[in-house]
Amino acid sequence: MSGCNRNAPIDEHSQGIWDHYFVYPMSKLLLILGHFFGNNYGIAIIVLTLIVRVCLLPLIIKQFKTSIAMQKLRPELQKLQEKYKGTDLETQRKLQQEMMQLYQKHGVNPASGCLPVLIQMPIFMALYYAILRTQEIKLHSFLWVQLGHRDPYFILPILASLTTFISLRLSPSMTEEQMPQIAMMSYIMPIMIFIGASSVPSALSLYWVVGGCFSIAQSLILRVQLKAVKAAENRRA
Repeated sequence: MSGCNRNAPIDEHSQGIWDHYFVYPMSKLLLILGHFFGNNYGIAIIVLTLIVRVCLLPLIIKQFKTSIAMQKLRPELQKLQEKYKGTDLETQRKLQQEMMQLYQKHGVNPASGCLPVLIQMPIFMALYYAILRTQEIKLHSFLWVQLGHRDPYFILPILASLTTFISLRLSPSMTEEQMPQIAMMSYIMPIMIFIGASSVPSALSLYWVVGGCFSIAQSLILRVQLKAVKAAENRRA
């Protein structure tokens, strides 16, 4: 990614691994969808954003399930840490060994919780830069906005901020400790999104609105998942 101009127009001649293999394919998909919908690049942004989010949803659910499993093991992990308080190498080796045995016993892989994030971020960033750098998008309008210019009425920034707030408020918290953190984020993030969406082309604001709407649906799905897990635990209790 080094040495490339992240704001330069993207096309088939763009150089570098990031531009050629990540951003350009997303840009090409946007162009294909735009042509399919009669040069309506607003709909193209909506459709491609939803396609990407739906494809990544199984990874989100997997990450969430791993987080739930790790939370369930938390009391046992704390007992092991109390048991092996020493800082010498041998004590720490025994701690790690028993922790791995505990993970294997319950079929939990802590590293699998990080993998979805590592996969998602390049894809989201590629889509973001494809929208920003595809020149054809800037020349078209959608609803009341020119996609290459800021929303003059701030409707899209407000919607992006609002959907972010709702999705965060709906985000399921697995522990009491997480609730204050989520509550704080639900106020900070919408402000940041509003500021960002107010200063970028409307094409990106539209992308954030669609992503926010999907995140609301995603949060509802995860709440159902968490409710099912807790119900199963109550039946076993």
